[in-house]
Amino acid sequence: MKVEERFIKYVSFDTTSDENSETYPSTHSQSVLLSLLAEELKSVGMSNAAFDGKYTTAYLPGKKGSPTVCFISHVDTSPDVSGKDIKATITDYKGGDIVLPYATISASELKDCVGTRVITSDGSTLLGADDKAGVAAIMTAMEKLVKTDPSSRCNIKVMFTPDEEIGNGVRDVDVRALGADFGYTIDGGPLGEIEYENFNAAGLEVTVFGRSIHPGSAKNIMKNAIDLLFEFHSLLPVEQRPVNTEGYEGFYMIKGVSGGVEKAEGSYIIRDHDMHKFNQKKEFVRSAIEFLNRKYGEGTFVAEIKDSYYNMSDIINKNFHLIESARLAFERVGVTPKSIPIRGGTDGAMLSYKGLPCPNLSTGGYNFHSRTEFVPIESMEKMSEVVIELVRIYANKNT
Repeated sequence: MKVEERFIKYVSFDTTSDENSETYPSTHSQSVLLSLLAEELKSVGMSNAAFDGKYTTAYLPGKKGSPTVCFISHVDTSPDVSGKDIKATITDYKGGDIVLPYATISASELKDCVGTRVITSDGSTLLGADDKAGVAAIMTAMEKLVKTDPSSRCNIKVMFTPDEEIGNGVRDVDVRALGADFGYTIDGGPLGEIEYENFNAAGLEVTVFGRSIHPGSAKNIMKNAIDLLFEFHSLLPVEQRPVNTEGYEGFYMIKGVSGGVEKAEGSYIIRDHDMHKFNQKKEFVRSAIEFLNRKYGEGTFVAEIKDSYYNMSDIINKNFHLIESARLAFERVGVTPKSIPIRGGTDGAMLSYKGLPCPNLSTGGYNFHSRTEFVPIESMEKMSEVVIELVRIYANKNT
């Protein structure tokens, strides 16, 4: 199968993850696709291909004594935008806007894609390039690699994961049992990106307990929990919201509000690349909560901060051959590599702290988690070639 045929097949599965689910994977449709991928890996000739109820893995032996490299992508799509009934369309892009039935992708967003074949949805859903473009690139590479001389390739593991979009992608991965020396997630954006610096991340849940009384007799008595939650929110620096930050700048972001006068809840995320600044942000929240409790009474505000993942740069810098090899692989296929900080996280960050150093590489996609998401077919083809080149590099590389 061509890479675009695989991709269009995979996005036909609605694999939206669900952060409120009590199952793992969080949605049954992810298990369906993971099972199908296990069968596909088996059919192209990979060894020990199986879906164990959580992860799909497979193995391909290579040159004796070479390292084992694991290539990883996730099958779920973001719950932020519908992933149901995706209608993938291929446009032979010559320039200008792409006008979809339910959305428009501007020429400025497509400036690097002139002369390519661009896959989009119809604009009523996301596309699913995050991360089914990565899955398609890996599968296409494996189909080619099984036909090569084992002496020309390193040992290979493949792992497809669920629930990355809700922070649980590699929650239960046993790195020792996986049997890889290091890995690469294929889960980035535009072609050529190499990412090994990501946010330190935490979740923040703020609960405010108010006092309800008839508004006609509320003076000096009512404590409207909604108003008090807004007061807490107003203490967070406006310049440190996502809309006002870029590059290495961290942020606070409110992502959900619920409740009423007697009780209101706000859900936040806290992000920063720098660990010292990350800890300062969390301390600022604690100080704000203490200040408000002194003002309105102890127990009015309750905050729970839970760390989610950490910047993998400390781990990758000790295994920098991974970045050097990725740069070489991109150059060999005619793509100029570029290293940028991830303004988010990946399965690779968690795996790195579990003991599997794992930077992130591009998929070729754009506008992830949106109705204007798109990916050039040629970029997925290049990523398949990059995987193949990495396998060749590590067949003859001492690490």
